[in-house]
Amino acid sequence: MPPSHDDFAARLPRVGRLIGLDLGTKTIGLALSDLGRGIASPLETIKRKKFGVDAAALLEICKKHEVCGMVIGLPLNMDGSEGPRVQATRAFARNLLPLTDLPLTAWDERLSTAAVTRTLIDADRSRARRAELVDKMAAAYILQGVPRPAGADAPRRGRTSRPTGDRYTVYDGDDPQ
Repeated sequence: MPPSHDDFAARLPRVGRLIGLDLGTKTIGLALSDLGRGIASPLETIKRKKFGVDAAALLEICKKHEVCGMVIGLPLNMDGSEGPRVQATRAFARNLLPLTDLPLTAWDERLSTAAVTRTLIDADRSRARRAELVDKMAAAYILQGVPRPAGADAPRRGRTSRPTGDRYTVYDGDDPQ
């Protein structure tokens, strides 16, 4: 059984920014929370190159924004099973961990890109503008779903404040199974 989301939360200071990652094959969408972790805002998109270059860019952004933890979207299949994209995400997380002391957790990102795309279509954004925005907005969507610190306001988007099932995974260097 994987460690609980509480293990990730226990490694975080009471106040501090989280960075959300929407890991794609061509880009990494990034979002940043406020200090109280109640609001997530799209930040930027990293164009993927090689892992070392991607990791260096990500960690530089984390340092610049004084991030205290990372949340990476876990692209589970609709039935909750794991496919090749989940394996790639776990590999990225596993390779990133030795490069940083920041805690890292994964959060179920099913439908995040679809929800953001629908919002952008409803807002009458052009296809080019949607392509520009979707990854970092999906990262914000993922980050908004993560429970807030104890004592914070009510949870967002109808999710419970304490996740259940496989909606999260805490990475400690080994593949959780």
